[in-house]
Amino acid sequence: ICAGWDPENGGSLYNITLGGSLIKAPFTIGGSGSTYIYGVCDKEFKKDMTESECKKFVSNAIALAMARDSSSGGIIRLATISKSGVKREILSGKTLPKFSQI
Repeated sequence: ICAGWDPENGGSLYNITLGGSLIKAPFTIGGSGSTYIYGVCDKEFKKDMTESECKKFVSNAIALAMARDSSSGGIIRLATISKSGVKREILSGKTLPKFSQI
């Protein structure tokens, strides 16, 4: 997954496939837990989400993957990329979305 921001295009997100293709996408997922969350991501994604809505979408999807895949770590690392730069956030312990509440 490759993402960034520039003055001409704003935010952009790309999926780099195993074969080396670079595909621009509205969202993309990857990793060992990704197979468990394609359906929920297709259902829950919407264009023009606010930053807060986007962070909720991402953290809920990752929490679901973590609940199904024992290799998907115990924390969520979020990076919000905007004109202002990159903001990093870590969700762990009690701040993680609970699978039963999503």
